[in-house]
Amino acid sequence: MKRLLIVLLALTLVGVVPTSAQNVSEPGVYLRMHRVNVEIDNQLATTRVEQVFVNEGERPAEGTYIFPLPRGATVSGLVMYVDGKPIQAKILDADEARDIYEEIVRQLRDPALLEYIGRDAIQASVFPIQPHDEIKIEIEYNHILPVENGLVRYVYPLRTDQFSKFPVQNLSVNVEVTSNDKISSVYSPSHRIALSREDDFHFRAGYEATQVHEVSDFVLYYGLASETINVNLLTYRESASEPGFFLLLVAPPIGTEDVRVVPKDVIIVLDQSGSMFGEKWEQARDATKYVLDNLNSEDRFNIVAFSTGWRIYSNDLEGLSDVEGAKQWVSTLEAIGGTDIDGGLKQAFSMADPDRQTVILFLTDGVPTEGETDVEDILENAEANAPDKIRIFTFGVGDDVDTFLLDRLNEIFRGAGSYVRPNERIDEEVSVLYNKISSPVMTNLELEVDGDVVLEDMYPGEPLPDLFLGSQLIVAGRYKGEGDATVTLTGEVNGEKRTFVYDRLEFQDNAGGEALIPRLWATRKIGALMNSIRLNGENPELIDSIVRLSLRYGIITPYTSFLIEEDDIFTEQGVQNAATRAEEDFGTLNEGYVGADAVSAADEAAELEKSEVAAAPMQFATASPGVISGGETNLESQSGQSGDALRVVGDRTFVWRNETWIDTTYDADLMTPTEITFLSDDYFALLDEHPEIGVYLSLGEHLIFVIDGEAYEIKP
Repeated sequence: MKRLLIVLLALTLVGVVPTSAQNVSEPGVYLRMHRVNVEIDNQLATTRVEQVFVNEGERPAEGTYIFPLPRGATVSGLVMYVDGKPIQAKILDADEARDIYEEIVRQLRDPALLEYIGRDAIQASVFPIQPHDEIKIEIEYNHILPVENGLVRYVYPLRTDQFSKFPVQNLSVNVEVTSNDKISSVYSPSHRIALSREDDFHFRAGYEATQVHEVSDFVLYYGLASETINVNLLTYRESASEPGFFLLLVAPPIGTEDVRVVPKDVIIVLDQSGSMFGEKWEQARDATKYVLDNLNSEDRFNIVAFSTGWRIYSNDLEGLSDVEGAKQWVSTLEAIGGTDIDGGLKQAFSMADPDRQTVILFLTDGVPTEGETDVEDILENAEANAPDKIRIFTFGVGDDVDTFLLDRLNEIFRGAGSYVRPNERIDEEVSVLYNKISSPVMTNLELEVDGDVVLEDMYPGEPLPDLFLGSQLIVAGRYKGEGDATVTLTGEVNGEKRTFVYDRLEFQDNAGGEALIPRLWATRKIGALMNSIRLNGENPELIDSIVRLSLRYGIITPYTSFLIEEDDIFTEQGVQNAATRAEEDFGTLNEGYVGADAVSAADEAAELEKSEVAAAPMQFATASPGVISGGETNLESQSGQSGDALRVVGDRTFVWRNETWIDTTYDADLMTPTEITFLSDDYFALLDEHPEIGVYLSLGEHLIFVIDGEAYEIKP
């Protein structure tokens, strides 16, 4: 019988090297189903885990099961079943777990488990898994979630990228929260979650995926409301000597009883040109009707349909009583004629009430062909004719739109844009965006900080976007200084200035915090820099910044994908060479503003710039070099040619080069690494001194990394 060690880090499989040679292509044990259900009742979290392991091999497999518990967890109850039968399990404290981790590492010569140094664990024997058979495992544990800076944090150990070459077939995480205090922000920096809010005191968050190698643990935050508009702070600092990173989560209450929604005027500017004829036009009319059906009680509206010239529904802004008449009028419109964008926008601006917040929803599928056709002149006319309180939200339909025009309108008028690709529905895109912006709570926002802290390099930058009911504003940036600070949020509600003050927000003064924050900040900055190149042309400084950020944080774009192949990327000359090469690729960003490539570039940059989660690192089909997966070794991937070439662990990015994982903060020109033999006494002594490096050591037996400014090389 083949002896298999099943180490479950929520779903991790690490096999023991067999004494006889194995074919690396032989099927092994993989996780078919992984379901996590979490109930949080006033910060008491009950986590139930259900997993099904399948043995696709030709021989039985048995072993030991280890589940590292979340940091700070106190297990009050444990239920564990295999095929419906209870099995013996033992709860290990952090010291016992460490001993077992180190024993496994020495036995397998595989340091993957060192990532979980410092955690308690569950250990149990697992019944044999017969060939082509499966076993089901269920776990339940409880722990209290802490509150920091007004935020409750839940973490589940979900990542599997470095432990198994097999993807998880079906994965789901469902979290249900009940609170005696009102809940404000709900946010995951690690995963794109679906959110359902029953009321101010309950919510459900869900994540599902199939055929996935998870690269991050599941992290969820929710805030406890304390003000009409809530502000919560998350921070991260690599070391006390470096500037820190922060996230500010700004959220209005869920219901309208605590805050007044700003009445607005909505003007729909609808491209009626002949190129819209057919299904596009039907969807555009449906989208218009959706907006009309979802106006707030004090909103007003009008419609401008433009082609060769323009037509308007009414000479005045109308109220809800006229919605049905407007919908009937839209139904009579046909798509015919040219595209007079300048005329349509001018007409919309002329309707705007300077004393009211005005939202223009501008939908077009082409470039200007009639009236004023010069894009720069159209933009100048827009700035000259638009009142101060206008926001423009654009929808570019298809691949024949002028992305420069649409994106500059969004930028100038503090709105947002969406590109509806040929295989997407116009009405769905419009309804999703309109649901987010339909109820403004505060406009013209400004942030100030008082204390020994300076905020800088923020995304989004000033002027900040408006705040809407049912959504939240996430500001990512850097900070200098440390300690408690007072953050003041000012803005306008119905033309009146309102101020909210948040005292004693703690900006971390030493190393630690949420390691995903720097990557989210870098994600947004790269998107902003790419947009700047798109709209304003090439700039060597911007390109150099993108190259350095991509390398440091493992955010690889189509324009920087070559970075992981550059042999001398760990030297200053290598970085400069890469930036020079990147100029050729980035030069295509502003070569043209119309066409599929231009729309794709605009889409990608916007997605990065507005992302609410850190960009996922590049993923590959095979496991990381040297990791033994499902009872098989995957040594062929150690060349880096068919396996992973880049890994993000903790706050660092590692690149596979010359049979070595190398930390991208390593500078070969300035640093001489201290050499340490893999699994030697010095190796474990360094781990004792710096437990935080366990996540780096987990990569393999040959790596170079930097800690506290000193470089170390682990050698076989």
